[in-house]
Amino acid sequence: MVWLQMNAPAKAGLTCRGAQVRGPDVRDHLGRFSGQRCRLADTCVTEAAAFVREIAQKQAISRAHANCGCAGSGVAAREGRETIACVTEAPAPFTVPFAPPDLGAAESDEVQRTLASGWLTTGPRVRRFEQEFAAYVGAPHALAVNSCSAALHLSLLAAGIGPGDEVVTTPLTFCATANMVVHCGATPIFADIDRATWNLDPAATEAALTARTRAIIPVHYGGRAADMGRFAAIARPRGLTLIQDAAHAIGAVYEGQRIGAIGDFTCFSFHATKNLTTGEGGMVTTSDAAAVQRMRMASLHGLDRDAWARYAPGGRTDYQVQMAGFKYNMMDLQAAIGLHQLARLDDILARRTAIAARYDAAFSSLPLRRSAALDAGMVHAHHLYPVCVDRTIAGMTRDELQQRLRALGICTSVHFPVLHLQPFYRSRYGFTPGMFPVAEAVADQILSLPISPALTDDAIDRVIEAMHECFR
Repeated sequence: MVWLQMNAPAKAGLTCRGAQVRGPDVRDHLGRFSGQRCRLADTCVTEAAAFVREIAQKQAISRAHANCGCAGSGVAAREGRETIACVTEAPAPFTVPFAPPDLGAAESDEVQRTLASGWLTTGPRVRRFEQEFAAYVGAPHALAVNSCSAALHLSLLAAGIGPGDEVVTTPLTFCATANMVVHCGATPIFADIDRATWNLDPAATEAALTARTRAIIPVHYGGRAADMGRFAAIARPRGLTLIQDAAHAIGAVYEGQRIGAIGDFTCFSFHATKNLTTGEGGMVTTSDAAAVQRMRMASLHGLDRDAWARYAPGGRTDYQVQMAGFKYNMMDLQAAIGLHQLARLDDILARRTAIAARYDAAFSSLPLRRSAALDAGMVHAHHLYPVCVDRTIAGMTRDELQQRLRALGICTSVHFPVLHLQPFYRSRYGFTPGMFPVAEAVADQILSLPISPALTDDAIDRVIEAMHECFR
């Protein structure tokens, strides 16, 4: 088998027939390699991972094949003493990746300054990131953590959620939303989604409430804000906590307010594919000063003072363990990236909006369903660009379209398979098909197309051309 593997810019590996060549200079080629065939049997395929762009083709081919002896010429390869044929079948590389991160020199320089400072873990850059993030969304308080999952878990704990309690959320979400409810010892209760917006349906949510319900977790699916006004009207009179899963929604606006400034707790993700990335990471915003202090303590083993408070000039090195906490803290290395992502977030969002607008115009003639138009006072964050592929009108299934796009080099994804039909939730809670028909229908049809500020206009053109080619 012949593969050209680029696992990371700084530690790239070239392999042919299992042998590997490594070289630090590959880090300079942050590019995508398009793949080549040897003349031998016309089946020797060399490929690089799609996230590595503009790789020096001839140099890469030479290195990959030099180690096996074929040198791309069709000559038999050698492994030890055995002469072998350098032949294989391999999938075509993606010419358009799904969601490459948009990182620049400012992020890299800040990471270098952090390394040079000697302080890598939670410290001054994390504190600055929290303050600037809170100011951006309009929240009184923000706590940086190592994932949105951590933010959800801490928010549930701060709300006092525990065994015997129920929390209502959507089945069209990533598993972390409900997993964190389970980790609190509570029971996740699913309610169906709205047919037009694909967000949690407020009416279905209200119907799912019981005497044991303690919280509601609306998910801002794809970057479209859920109907927080209606959820507030449901939650407030009953004393329920509103915890927003805003993993997709940094930059989204509801009735003139940024997501993060409304509700009891709002949880964000900074995963590599998100609108703002720190590689991995998350943030929770709240107006509750006492709650954020409890969450801060819980995020670092339950210590009353973190390392920066203990070892910075004038700090005291002693500490007390106030609770059995977790290891959820964000590092300064992550915040170094986040600070500069946040500084240009408006530009990032504008590019996403522009890509979505191009798709809207280009796909208006195709037999696809998209979510409903936004109401006044709302702004979509466009973390995802999902379309629904209904076989009765599209002439193909979602999976068939995804396969055709893959054959054309377009990487897509599915957000999400419904959570209640995943093995754990079916076996533990007895969920069965048909319980949430709207979510199940959408999950069977939904397909997310490539969207990222890092994608060029040419890449978006290729997606549009490929989509039209699939429907010819």
